[in-house]
Amino acid sequence: MIPAFVLLASASPRRHDILNQLGVVHGVLRVPAPVGEDEPRLPGEAPADYVRRTARDKARQALAWLAADGRPDDIPLDWPQDWAQAPILCADTTVILDDDVLGKPADALQAAAMLRRLSGRTHHVHTAVVLAAHGHLLETCQISEVRFQPLDDADIEQYCATGEPFGKAGSYAIQGRAAAFVTHLSGSHSGVMGLPAHDTMHLLQQASALPSRR
Repeated sequence: MIPAFVLLASASPRRHDILNQLGVVHGVLRVPAPVGEDEPRLPGEAPADYVRRTARDKARQALAWLAADGRPDDIPLDWPQDWAQAPILCADTTVILDDDVLGKPADALQAAAMLRRLSGRTHHVHTAVVLAAHGHLLETCQISEVRFQPLDDADIEQYCATGEPFGKAGSYAIQGRAAAFVTHLSGSHSGVMGLPAHDTMHLLQQASALPSRR
């Protein structure tokens, strides 16, 4: 079993779509200025520790925002009356290459620079998922390995012109046109998109077994 209703604390349409695909009934919390958005790594912090910490930060901020009377954008009539007590789902995704965090590009120049680094090479995508449920924080981290074909300047220029790299960790969307760049993927396709389906369902199942503390 999984919770009957979940609050997704993310504006990502991809995470929303994945939950819909899984049949998870959910509402969307758009928490202002998420703490974990491209937060700098701490000195000596491992990539997996970094992405887990930023996901936890997002969950804690979502809990605090909800406790301070934060509300979803719209509350449909068929939402449960106790929707504010539902588990809160947060996630953070980052691309790691040469132990560097490749976050979301600020502009086309930065996007092109990231894509040149990824060209013809293997990188890792870390997606941490945190579920705040009944006074507990449940978490997991999915690490996927992705290899790109060599990209020339024309490939990169054309891709950046689509606007797809913006708002994406590592400057690409595997569910979009960048799928054509991928020669190898080991791990979770949905995890690279931003929410690993299997891991997320496992956390939701764990939450259903927890005693209520919230």
